[in-house]
Amino acid sequence: MPTNVIMPALEMAQETGRLLRWLKAEGEAVVKGEPLMEIETDKVTVEIEAPANGVLAAVTAAEGADVPVGETVAQILAPGETAAEAAIATAAPEQAPVAVAVPAAPAVEAPAAGGNGRRGRPLASPKARRLAAERGLDLAVVSGSGPHGAIVAADLDGVDAVPPSAATDDLEVGSIWRRMAERTSQSWQAPHFFLTREVDARRLLSWRESVRSREGYESVTHTDLLVKVAAEALRRHPRANAAWADGRISGSGEVNVGIAVAVDDGLVVPVVHGADRLSLREIASRRAAVVAAARAGKLRPQDVSGGTFTISNLGMYGVDAFLAIINAPQAAILAVGRIADRVVAEDGAPTVRPSLVLTLSCDHRVLDGARGAQFLETLVGLIEEPAGIVS
Repeated sequence: MPTNVIMPALEMAQETGRLLRWLKAEGEAVVKGEPLMEIETDKVTVEIEAPANGVLAAVTAAEGADVPVGETVAQILAPGETAAEAAIATAAPEQAPVAVAVPAAPAVEAPAAGGNGRRGRPLASPKARRLAAERGLDLAVVSGSGPHGAIVAADLDGVDAVPPSAATDDLEVGSIWRRMAERTSQSWQAPHFFLTREVDARRLLSWRESVRSREGYESVTHTDLLVKVAAEALRRHPRANAAWADGRISGSGEVNVGIAVAVDDGLVVPVVHGADRLSLREIASRRAAVVAAARAGKLRPQDVSGGTFTISNLGMYGVDAFLAIINAPQAAILAVGRIADRVVAEDGAPTVRPSLVLTLSCDHRVLDGARGAQFLETLVGLIEEPAGIVS
């Protein structure tokens, strides 16, 4: 009997998935476990493996289509089966075995799905896409030598830059950027308010210097320290760790801190799960792993799911302060500016000390001004005096 290929659920509360690209053509032989199609959810793009050996047939979902979870998108015919038998099985699905397609390793980078008549986005590695942007190269004219025809860095050797006259007014928008645009537009509908504090960063700097001198802690960053203190503050203020859903405040039993990461295609938010239970070393290890996966285009659905709070740090770009958009349905996001020497009053006299500016964006449906200020006060106190949570 033919095996049904269905749209899998990769995330909690996922209702649909977008079929970006078929990696096999109808009528082509497939092997169980090899990449069959690329799909996109609200958060990630992944390859889906073939659930059986055979021949791909009865494809019903076009590239770019949004398909309900659980719906059959194709069938795989066993040796000797015909398309007619597949049609009979489709008409009587209760007689056909169903196999859920499972995620494979993520694609090098998915093309943008369209249906609007524009040229599709070529499949390319992040490095190749970055080099092409730097050199002004048009990937649409490059032949790829990577898996499934993906363009890799070596394919760009000898390719001429696009003349200025060939430039178009429209910028190419990839799937990650499109989803980011959709999600931030939805998130902005929440009633935001913002709380800002300038923080004495002396203890944060000395804490980082101290831990980096220990074996195994050499890669600890300021972001790791902020994840550690934010997790502790969230544990003490569970309302800031809650979410607005279905007209009510929904608490979470987990403290899962997301870290906003810029990638070539936009912005993704991988998550450090159970951050309040992790040591600083474990947080640093997890952060390094998910950030590397994000920049390599290899995030898994579980890497970006379940976040309860987000940190966005633009200090490395020289930004002093900014207002971040909440990562809905989370109640708050913390925007972190750079650490810089500033003149402040201390004991009635001007003095110079390192400081940073934190801005907490809050969803007023979950947090009011007083509760948001109490959370921020705890967070600032832990940064300026982290005794008791250093590990």
